[in-house]
Amino acid sequence: MTDTARELGSTAQELGRSATLWELLERRAALTPDATALIQAGDDPRQDRRLTFRALRHRAERTAAGLHELGVRPGTRVAWQLPTRIETVVLTMALARLGAVQSPLIPSYREREVGFALRESGARFLAVPGRWRGFDHTALARRLAIALPEPPLVLEAYDTLPEADPEAVTLPPPPADGTAVRWIYWTSGTTSDPKGVLHTDRSLIAAGACLAHALRLGPGDIGSMAFPYAHVAGPDYTVMLLLHGFPAVLLEHFALPGSLAAYRRHGVTTAGGSTAFYAMFLAEQRKDPAHPLIPTLRLLAGGGAPKPPELYYEVTRELGCVLTHGYGMTEAPMITMGSPDDTDDMLATTEGRPPADMEIRVVDGEVRLRGAAVCAGYLDESQTRDAFDEDGFLRTGDLGHLTDSGHLVLTGRAKDIIIRKGENISAKEVEQLLYRHPDVGDAAVIGLPDPARGELVCAVVEQPAGAPPLTLEAVTAHLRDAGLSVHKLPERLELVDALPRNPTLGKVLKYRLRERFGDTPAPKP
Repeated sequence: MTDTARELGSTAQELGRSATLWELLERRAALTPDATALIQAGDDPRQDRRLTFRALRHRAERTAAGLHELGVRPGTRVAWQLPTRIETVVLTMALARLGAVQSPLIPSYREREVGFALRESGARFLAVPGRWRGFDHTALARRLAIALPEPPLVLEAYDTLPEADPEAVTLPPPPADGTAVRWIYWTSGTTSDPKGVLHTDRSLIAAGACLAHALRLGPGDIGSMAFPYAHVAGPDYTVMLLLHGFPAVLLEHFALPGSLAAYRRHGVTTAGGSTAFYAMFLAEQRKDPAHPLIPTLRLLAGGGAPKPPELYYEVTRELGCVLTHGYGMTEAPMITMGSPDDTDDMLATTEGRPPADMEIRVVDGEVRLRGAAVCAGYLDESQTRDAFDEDGFLRTGDLGHLTDSGHLVLTGRAKDIIIRKGENISAKEVEQLLYRHPDVGDAAVIGLPDPARGELVCAVVEQPAGAPPLTLEAVTAHLRDAGLSVHKLPERLELVDALPRNPTLGKVLKYRLRERFGDTPAPKP
């Protein structure tokens, strides 16, 4: 390691000891005030905007003063449903300055999710973008607010924020306790009502520090945020920027090939988000293999969904960059992360290693967690009691094991095990083998009710453009050749134009596939 690398690492480690997000911003703004923090990518280069770390702190404090005049105080619950924009980051840092409790909501959420979050959180304010991407968020917010016993005040915060002179407003002292609950994030709620996950500044800083340490990024890098900032990965990434002092390009709406111009224009060196993002970049690269998709790109990183090992090798070979994948969840945003220092086999087949302050215990195959980045529990205390064991470890519901090197290998979800004639079948194992077939773009394997077998194995396949339609016979022959046990072979194949995915990191929604095909008879051969 060079002296410069040691110095940068020492600086990041020191900043990581900040008690609160506001303290972390203040320290970064003092250290490198004129360094660019955020770059808003517009549809046209003339619409691009930049904000330095000093300007981010200044605008956040002015917004804190404006919010204070509206009645936001330490502990006030504020929900916000906003896209990935500079103004959103400013608002979150302003709320962090006041010590308010934030409840971020993904912009694609509608009546069910937003209404549930408002009722459960008791939010007194709700910030929305107005009409955004053809949907009137203000109308939805007011309709939901008026139905509540204590309606929250609805604020439009797309391109303007409430501001005031902080010297003319008596602001409370910045919060000093990083262990107080100041964030309520929401699980996806794909099988039941969402859960309100309680986080502290300290848990989010710990998660971001893990990401920063693993990825080995520095001031010369240009990051990118193409995912919804309201996802728990938003503060993860922000913490990383504050620790290492490099900027990120913000994309209000990510789509390929449209977003590529912004990546190229700003010389992005690290991108990603999830497995779905890797696959999209790879598909674009294949349209013109002779020219690098993003010439400056050296690292793809992400998590949120399983990564087939073959995809790792395709990305590194064809995109010419490193691919590091990690493991996180709303309850613990960063649990493990692959590092550029890992071997190809480690990066392809594991989720990386945990940081020093994350304990992983495997109990009866289930991964359990205890550490600084783990949430403080749930809004519903009964859910908290059910989720943590007697030693304070969070039950994740994920199955896996640790290697001799300390890397985590995930083998599936406890609820994603298909039981066929009493035999357990890992859906993930079958999916990874399916992905190797040249006519498979992506695949999801689900169990469907069957009176004779308990469950049958159904492979749902999304094919790449121009691929000939697959048959069940071709799929089973491929899996046999790959060495899959006979009792694990799919008995049913469904071809779909696109697998249903959640709007954040593109995770496949298997419950929708079970709903769609569970009551549908299999096509006759």
